[in-house]
Amino acid sequence: MKIITLVFALLLLTGCSTQYPNKDITGQTFPTVVGQTLEKKPLTIPTDLTGDFTLLLIGYVQNSQFDIDRWLIALDVTETRVSVYEVPTIQGLFPQMFSTFIDNGMRAGIPKPLWKGVVTIYDDGEQIQALTGNENAANTRVVLLNNKGEILYFYDQGFAVNALNEIRSILAAQS
Repeated sequence: MKIITLVFALLLLTGCSTQYPNKDITGQTFPTVVGQTLEKKPLTIPTDLTGDFTLLLIGYVQNSQFDIDRWLIALDVTETRVSVYEVPTIQGLFPQMFSTFIDNGMRAGIPKPLWKGVVTIYDDGEQIQALTGNENAANTRVVLLNNKGEILYFYDQGFAVNALNEIRSILAAQS
């Protein structure tokens, strides 16, 4: 009986999501969205971002974490100096109803010192997914913003060294 309940819950959680085609959003302004860090502090993107540049690693499904981790490791190893936020973005009513459960699961798997850099988006999740597209949902959406919220770079093909180098080039040229 527990398995049937779990399967039904998963169908409800995933079956109500809207599919949006992927698209390049470079040059657009990132929409104002509100989320909460794993420290339970509200954060409005891009308004509350204080650096000259911010890199958002947006994930739509749990499997995005593998891709996000590769990006984080590569940014660290290459000593890329940019503010980075992991942005789990979930659309739909059912995920919102289970947000405490979902966030607690993330807290259990992410070291506490990193919680301030993980911002979960629920209410505005559909807005972000409509902006970037959500095909191939396991691929992280990589969005480089300037301090005006303009999207300087967008990539949604998984981790790639050439994409990392393009971000590093943009940051170097803007410094």
